[in-house]
Amino acid sequence: MRNHPIGLMDSGVGGLTVLKEIQRLLPTEETVYLGDQGRLPYGPRSAAEVLQFTRQIEAFLEQQAQIKLMVIACNTATAAALKPLQAEVAIPIVGVIAPGAQAAVQTTRNHRIGVIATAGTVKSDQYHQEIVAQDSQNTVISLACPEFVTLVEANDLTSAHAQQVVAQKLAPLVAQNLDTLILGCTHFPLLRPLIQSVMGPQVTLVDPGTATARLVATLLADKGLTNDQGRVHPVGRYYTTAAVDHFDFLANQWLAQEPVHAQTVRVATLEQLAPQITEVN
Repeated sequence: MRNHPIGLMDSGVGGLTVLKEIQRLLPTEETVYLGDQGRLPYGPRSAAEVLQFTRQIEAFLEQQAQIKLMVIACNTATAAALKPLQAEVAIPIVGVIAPGAQAAVQTTRNHRIGVIATAGTVKSDQYHQEIVAQDSQNTVISLACPEFVTLVEANDLTSAHAQQVVAQKLAPLVAQNLDTLILGCTHFPLLRPLIQSVMGPQVTLVDPGTATARLVATLLADKGLTNDQGRVHPVGRYYTTAAVDHFDFLANQWLAQEPVHAQTVRVATLEQLAPQITEVN
């Protein structure tokens, strides 16, 4: 299985920020990515729906690419689906919340940590639980910023409109005396310069994607699955449930590596791969 690819999924293109970190840290690993843009956004959906979608995508990636490890490169899907999938499938499943929380705990000095994320991630309370479990002195202040996902999916990263949206949305956090802020949605690192400008240089921004890539490297090494004989920077495979042209445009701008040519996978195809989920136990 050493030469099998690492699979990644997200509700859209935000998970490409995690993919980029994995490709940087593990340059000989094959990767396959699915962005579920046809059902974006995940944040307002129920946990049961998100779990269903994640099960379908995991089944698709195993069927199509025989992945050896899957990264749920989406905070909302990590909150809803990580533990169920870890119990159900044989391959290792990695999420982004625990690595991000650990990185924040290691970074903070005044024990005041902010989390910006989707409504679904904030509602799950998992960042708060993970952070406080590691150090009960920490205070966690969470804020849902679904507007940031809209900006990123539209590739609106630097405009006056984007600056205004980010400034208005983050205003409640500016006076909270934070010294650490978790970018708790994989879309948000693409807005990092605007977020940093609003929060100020005294606040350290934590990108869970970086910590997740390190965890993937450790897991592969521990399980003897590292593809250390592979070609450096192999061509990745990409799928989207929406318009290929839009996905390719964004991926080629952000990854700045080989040209990305995604393939379309129909939502109906995914729906055939996992049973309907009606509730989360």
